Amino acid sequence: MGNLFAGPHLWIILIIILLLFGAAKLPALAKSMGQSARVFRGEMKAMKAEDAAENTDGTAPAPADGTVKNQAATTDTAKPETPPQTS
Repeated sequence: MGNLFAGPHLWIILIIILLLFGAAKLPALAKSMGQSARVFRGEMKAMKAEDAAENTDGTAPAPADGTVKNQAATTDTAKPETPPQTS
């Protein structure tokens, strides 16, 4: 008998199972993916608009590599500790 479910046979069986049990869910899945893509594109446009607004406000432009530095980490306001003096 050998490899009964190998290669094209397996694909045909998977397609039949998909058509029998998943056909009703395919339109809902496609609609969900379309809505997710639409939301993603909208968020990307909003981020680009925010970046453009920041750059026109006179602030420093964003780095070319897309990284953002943490300003709290770059400014050191804490005083270094001095060891206690012994008399």
